[in-house]
Amino acid sequence: MITDQNIVFITILLALLLFAWGKWRYDIVSLMALLALTVTGIVPISDAFLGFGHPAVITVAAVLIVSRCLLNSGMVDFIARAISKVGDNSTIQLATLVIVVAICSAFMNNVGALALFLPVAIRMARKNEISPSFFLMPIAFGSLLGGLITQIGTPPNIIVSLARAETLEKAPFRMFDFAPVGAGVALAGVLFIVFIGWRLVPERKGAKSLEEKFEIEDYIVEVQVPKKCKLIGKKLKDLEAAVDGEIIVVGHIREGRKRLSPSPYRTIKEEDLIIVKAIAEDLQMLLDSTGVVLAEANKVKEEDLHSEESDILEAIITPKSPMEGQTAQSLKLRSLYGINLLAVSRETGRLRTRLNKIRLRAGDVILLQGNLETMQEVMPILGCLPLAERGLRFGQSRRILLGIFIFGSAIFSAALGLLPVQVAFVGAALLMILLRFIPLKEIYTSIDWPIIVLLGAMIPVSNALETTGGAKIIADTILIYGKDLDPWISLTAILIVTMFLSDIVNNAAAAVLMIPIALGVSSGIGASADPFLMSVALGASCAFLTPIGHQSNALVMVPGGYKFRDYWRMGLPLEIIITIVGIPLIMYVWPLGI
Repeated sequence: MITDQNIVFITILLALLLFAWGKWRYDIVSLMALLALTVTGIVPISDAFLGFGHPAVITVAAVLIVSRCLLNSGMVDFIARAISKVGDNSTIQLATLVIVVAICSAFMNNVGALALFLPVAIRMARKNEISPSFFLMPIAFGSLLGGLITQIGTPPNIIVSLARAETLEKAPFRMFDFAPVGAGVALAGVLFIVFIGWRLVPERKGAKSLEEKFEIEDYIVEVQVPKKCKLIGKKLKDLEAAVDGEIIVVGHIREGRKRLSPSPYRTIKEEDLIIVKAIAEDLQMLLDSTGVVLAEANKVKEEDLHSEESDILEAIITPKSPMEGQTAQSLKLRSLYGINLLAVSRETGRLRTRLNKIRLRAGDVILLQGNLETMQEVMPILGCLPLAERGLRFGQSRRILLGIFIFGSAIFSAALGLLPVQVAFVGAALLMILLRFIPLKEIYTSIDWPIIVLLGAMIPVSNALETTGGAKIIADTILIYGKDLDPWISLTAILIVTMFLSDIVNNAAAAVLMIPIALGVSSGIGASADPFLMSVALGASCAFLTPIGHQSNALVMVPGGYKFRDYWRMGLPLEIIITIVGIPLIMYVWPLGI
């Protein structure tokens, strides 16, 4: 007979396998798990979507909005500009980057903090003529370590904090309750990364310039419109559609005046020079079918694609970008924004498949051409981050101070228990919105909706694991094997299992699933639940073995030129150090009580 426990176990196991597989996004998988348990009657229909009103979900959304407001204030850009002047010693530069990113990540979304310093790190590496791989993985790991320090540093801390109030009927962990353990572990981790860890990262020969990375000069030529050409009087978009291949117009020259990224509705006239991007086969079809001819000096150099009106920008697609799964054709960048997508690079190198057949994915580095100001405005809409060629944005000093004051007030209120953390940060977010720190259209794009859906769906699944007795069965199994061992070993086991789980699934999902198991183990040995909850919080935020464990890891994969196997080289010893340092700190600050 299939019991409710068996159904929950099978559902969670399948969900974990789908998380690790990565074919479907984790929010879709979590909804599938929730619906499976709802349809089978294990989760009551009336409770199925209560998770979306959970304080943890509200807090995470509010913190993401506040983080975006702080970015818009110019505060982080000001810090980034300052650390870009720390000197030419690469060790000092690396130490400064890792420490600053860790500190910023303690108080704002760690992916957002990493994103702001990613261009700075790449710029420093290229200036010193060293591989960006030596900088990027260390600062990505630094962003994860910084999140350990405060309640709002990472979603697992928020989840664990509020779980303490719900399950133990105690006050939730406050803002800096995580600091004694988190700061100690972060310090040990940063010291390891700066003095030893970066040396374990293999040198990956990343391209030093756009020309080297994308080889764009091999694909861009000038064609001329002769007399009696079929295209005279037609539009540039007609030239692009003239053949079945892929032709991209990147420039238009008339009477010596060059216009880059021209409007697709610009009329073609006799003797016009048109700069097109095309592979050899498609270019030949264009010449044969339209009557255009190669210009005398037909080869175009990369510097010819820059002007006062137009430029080239290198950007990376983030994990929550609407560009994921789309092709260049379906995005309609040219018609919507006047932007050309020139090339795509992946961890395997430059993709030579026709752009209209490439389905973009998170981590791809793309090469865009268009008006620089327009491209900077479009980046948040597309979910992309400009890389080294990006200019920094600076806010007025009064604006920065006001943002710090509002943010500090929210932290102060939550730290002293004057307001629940979800109320404090919703209030801060609302005040910043009213003061126009963020445009209305950016409010919802600043929220990582897949994380929100994941949390809302997995909270009822976690509750089902507990109410059906499944969590107790897992806890009892752990206790059977550890009954003759010291309690600290059970605490270590919870940390290691959570850490391993977060390396293959989203860290919020790891925390949600491990909390009832950790509480079951602590109850079984008669120990305080607090050290076990802290162990879950620590383990869930330490995903250092794979690029899929955390968005920060995925974000640096292509710019750093990393392979999947590169992460464990620094990540495995780092996780060992975290375990060695973290367990004694947890037991000292949060005694087992037995």
